[in-house]
Amino acid sequence: MSQHFLLSAKARTLSLAQVLRLSDDEAYETFKAIRWASTDGDPVCPRCGGLESYEYRTRRIYKCKACGSQYSLTTATIFASRKLPIRDLLAATAIFVNGAKGYSALQLSRDLDVQYKTAFVLAHKIREALGAEMDDRTLSGQVEVDGAYFGGYVKPENVKAERKDLRLKEHRSGKRKCVVVMRERGGRALPVVVDHEGEAVPSIRARVENGSVVYADEASSWDVLHGSYETRRINHSVAFVDEDACTNQAESYFSRLRRSEIGIHHHISGKYLGAYAREMVWREDNRRVPNGSQYLLVVAAALAHPVSRQWKGYWQRSAA
Repeated sequence: MSQHFLLSAKARTLSLAQVLRLSDDEAYETFKAIRWASTDGDPVCPRCGGLESYEYRTRRIYKCKACGSQYSLTTATIFASRKLPIRDLLAATAIFVNGAKGYSALQLSRDLDVQYKTAFVLAHKIREALGAEMDDRTLSGQVEVDGAYFGGYVKPENVKAERKDLRLKEHRSGKRKCVVVMRERGGRALPVVVDHEGEAVPSIRARVENGSVVYADEASSWDVLHGSYETRRINHSVAFVDEDACTNQAESYFSRLRRSEIGIHHHISGKYLGAYAREMVWREDNRRVPNGSQYLLVVAAALAHPVSRQWKGYWQRSAA
């Protein structure tokens, strides 16, 4: 019997201990090498792209010789205006990556010894950077489509006769939404958050290329897809697989997202469900990638992403 990838030595190329053992200078140089990898760690002005800068070593900032602007290691990135040390940002990224089903803000706040608010925003900034990579993604080939409901919670009535079907629009909580996933067989995935799975049809047509084969269950929401794609359906009340017709890989994604909701976060607000849905897509896409490589991918994505307009000053806006 073959060993699962996550249990193998190949999956473990980074440990949190390695990151925490870095000195301040080593952490700084690591961050620097990842941000400016194209210039072998030499600073690049985020304003004009200039390659020549003065370095103020006492303050660890740079001044561009071309435009005269001052910038730091995290200027114009999602970590801009940081207060945490560079090593803590690297440690937070390693912790985030090592949580195969996600990592809660409460756990992160305890590990880093910071306020819950700090950990909450930091984790969401990382999710935003990862999700931005999917903005222009399109899928092709054999694509599975399915929907499931997440977020919110309505306690069921004690008596069965008084219980309501929360999948119906008139009975759903405003915070409970549907995540529809499109997933290539053996490839990438893409989530869409809507109130009802039928509302995802325009997104499917926009993101799944013509000529693709779409696999879906017998839900009436997917009937209209027959006019745009070769569509093969599976009746789950009869079987989970009928020849090659199934949505098992879409269900695998929902399994990861469901375990994240129930076992890690315990509650996901519908307002931020899209961020968690994209995070789980990234984890599914990179599930066979060693954690050390995942760590570098996350840091690089965060440093390539501009300042977050949603999360910068989040708690200050909420208080106002």
